[in-house]
Amino acid sequence: MSSTKNNIHIFLQQQTCATICCVDNDGKPYCFNCFYAFNSADGLLYFKSSVDTHHLKLLKSNPEIAGTVLRDKLNKLAIKGIQLQGELLEKSHPMVKNASANYYKKYPLAMAIKGEIFTIQLSEIKMTDSRFGFGKKFFWRKQVTIGPAIRKNK
Repeated sequence: MSSTKNNIHIFLQQQTCATICCVDNDGKPYCFNCFYAFNSADGLLYFKSSVDTHHLKLLKSNPEIAGTVLRDKLNKLAIKGIQLQGELLEKSHPMVKNASANYYKKYPLAMAIKGEIFTIQLSEIKMTDSRFGFGKKFFWRKQVTIGPAIRKNK
């Protein structure tokens, strides 16, 4: 594993909360926060939500997302964080198969909370890590076709 990919994956494994952004059919942005689990082998981000939330309705119309992950314990002098892009996968996609197991492994108490586990296939990640120089950036891009995502019928 390259050091860039390793730094990014370790960071994502250690944190717990992401801000995910989506857009409505008029192009208006909408953001939500969620606890997530990260599957570094497949570049997947899992989160739990209720199917009737506003953000899930938007994601079913347009599955493309952008998002951020900051350190759980923010240190203003040591800037470190992630910007990411990806796409919500359909429940029938083969990569969604172990989503619940992966999510509940990190958050076992979440089993007591209503909702479903959803999967985002990450396509691009940019990490800022000032430990390597102020504003130092690392980039990762998935080199795989995303497969059947949730698409609105046109």
